[in-house]
Amino acid sequence: MGTTMTFKKTVMAGGAHPLERRVPMRDFSRSLPMSLLRAREVVMKQFRPSLRRHGLTEQQWRILRALASVEAIEVTELARVAFLLGPSLSRILRDLEIRQLIERRTAKADLRRGVVSISQKGLKLIELVAPTSEAIYAAITQRYGAGRLTELQDMLAALEDSLTGLEAIAAVPADGEQ
Repeated sequence: MGTTMTFKKTVMAGGAHPLERRVPMRDFSRSLPMSLLRAREVVMKQFRPSLRRHGLTEQQWRILRALASVEAIEVTELARVAFLLGPSLSRILRDLEIRQLIERRTAKADLRRGVVSISQKGLKLIELVAPTSEAIYAAITQRYGAGRLTELQDMLAALEDSLTGLEAIAAVPADGEQ
């Protein structure tokens, strides 16, 4: 079994003696989800000022970028590729449609399904943001290294591929479960 980690917790009531509690988990700062979140945050910190200057949120930019790479896409597929939940996507699409950055219509094959595409105004906005975005990528590449960045992207893709389709692992039942 894995190693047991120790951390200290200060007791607030009844004394100020530190308590030691054993936790059979890796250190919180070394957990893969936290490492990925920290890396995402430091990367997005580079892009947010530019997006704000153009009145865009990260999620709106993700949608516009996804739409710029296709002629049109069903809303459910857009949610999947942009990693957004349906209710959030619905609100974001409404806002982008009000700004005339996207166009919506119903699918010819199934009138219950919505299809979305980027508008000419949306493409012009991407063209406006693109130089700054590419300059940020260039700065990241220069600082981190082109080879290392390519290797990182390849490693992340390999991680994603290796875990795709894997069901959540439930090795030990929770207390009270059988």
